[in-house]
Amino acid sequence: MSAGGRRGSSSHEDHGRGSPARRGGERAERSHGRGTPRAENPREGTPPGGSRAESSPQGAARGSGRGKSGREGARGGARTGGDQADRRKSFSRSAPSERRRTADPARLAAFDVLREVDGSDAYANLVLPPMLRARKIAGRDAAFATELAYGTLRLRGRYDAVLEQCSQRPLGEIDAAVLDILRLGCHQLLGMRVAPHAAVSETVGLARLRTGAGSGQFVNAVLRRVSERPLEEWLDLVAAAADPAGDAEEERLAVVASHPAWVVRALRGALVANGRDPAELGALLEADNTAPRVTLVARPGLAAADDVPERATPGAWAPTAFTIEGGDPGSLRSVREGRVGVQDEGSQLVALALAAAPLDGPDEAWLDLCAGPGGKAALLGAIAAQRGARLVANEVAEHRARLVRRAVEAVPGGVVEVRHGDGRDVGQHEPGAYDRVLVDAPCTGLGALRRRPESRWRRRPSDLAGLGPLQRELLGSALDAVRPGGVVAYVTCSPHVAETHLVVEDVVRGRTDVEIVDVRDVVREVVAGVREEREVGAGSSEGREVVAEAGGEREVDAG
Repeated sequence: MSAGGRRGSSSHEDHGRGSPARRGGERAERSHGRGTPRAENPREGTPPGGSRAESSPQGAARGSGRGKSGREGARGGARTGGDQADRRKSFSRSAPSERRRTADPARLAAFDVLREVDGSDAYANLVLPPMLRARKIAGRDAAFATELAYGTLRLRGRYDAVLEQCSQRPLGEIDAAVLDILRLGCHQLLGMRVAPHAAVSETVGLARLRTGAGSGQFVNAVLRRVSERPLEEWLDLVAAAADPAGDAEEERLAVVASHPAWVVRALRGALVANGRDPAELGALLEADNTAPRVTLVARPGLAAADDVPERATPGAWAPTAFTIEGGDPGSLRSVREGRVGVQDEGSQLVALALAAAPLDGPDEAWLDLCAGPGGKAALLGAIAAQRGARLVANEVAEHRARLVRRAVEAVPGGVVEVRHGDGRDVGQHEPGAYDRVLVDAPCTGLGALRRRPESRWRRRPSDLAGLGPLQRELLGSALDAVRPGGVVAYVTCSPHVAETHLVVEDVVRGRTDVEIVDVRDVVREVVAGVREEREVGAGSSEGREVVAEAGGEREVDAG
């Protein structure tokens, strides 16, 4: 990111996939019919959502029962072993009218999250945590609810393909609430280590409680069919159905890896555009379906060594990053007081890259053009405080500007100024006023699908047409706002070529005062410095503190 031209240099980084995928932590054994969650991050929640009931085991007629908000606490039976035939024999033979209308709190919370996501366009990671706290669901129950909700959302496309093979009715004709219950049952059977009889029994109880006895019969019949095959057989079947001729890889991957086909094509294009092997596509899609770990940012100059939990593991790329296996990070005092934050490592890394970029001339005025919700602004503000610089954090939405103010509360006074305004106007009103500018542009978010699993099902190719002009205007404003010799970092949470390479190329093509600089050189320098410092301080609390301070002298992007 060297300086160049009259205005400065524009660096472009796709931080949605900035670090390799990580598997979740070790699975904790579960009792009372829950099995083992594949995730360790209890960070989501929601209000109840009843709906019309489904009736008939064959799924041929619509019922009239209404969901009831009722008791919580029924638990599944003990886990069983044995082969597939034994597992099929273990299901209850009692008549549907004799079965209970109950659901345990974890499954009920997961269902309510799915209904809120579907009915209110909510984000699971914003709905589930307050729900878990309000319902006093904690520990293993919270981890189970989190994996059940998140995993079901991530793998919805795969499970819908399985359900199409097991239901005699098109999925579009199934009541939305009942379909969500079926998806939850599929995830327990095919994606979690829950005993089959418990997965079916508890899911039927949930259906009877929320959508009526008739839907319970339908759910029981369909899930028993699902339970007749292991995941590997179902994947072969749905892959063959999607690609019968064996020549439609993207359609096959879309079903097996649970991504819309257009997203699969976009990610393949991103790999090619960045010089990567298209054969990595399968691993990339699988990474999206891996439960993310909780990543913390130790804000330089604010966080002390004991502000990061002892159980935390240093990140692989950013000197400010630490990961924890699970739990509620909001329970940490350092997080509540803003010295430590929750922020993905790739997001931290791009801010660090902006702060580390070589610069000609003064380095006193920084700008975060699209600052909400404030993670990157807080990290940049902490670094700016150490360097004697000031940061303007601009945000167009007032409610997001309030989030930015909250995020930067721990930064020393007078360092960060939060403004409410349109970033497209800043370049015109303050031409050449800033030394470093971050443009974290609104985008489709296709690089953050692990964190927001519902996004893959909401986004459409048509969204690109609306976002493209905005992204270009924001980058143009940033280039006007930076002084000659300054630097601009253009950042997205999407690797889509239309939101990254094409935006930068189009904007720069119409200017003579900009030099494009490859950000990878700066990122490599940041990462190399992290590894050198950790080799010096490995194994001691002093080493942890050195790492946190070193990040402040470099640069950081929180996202």
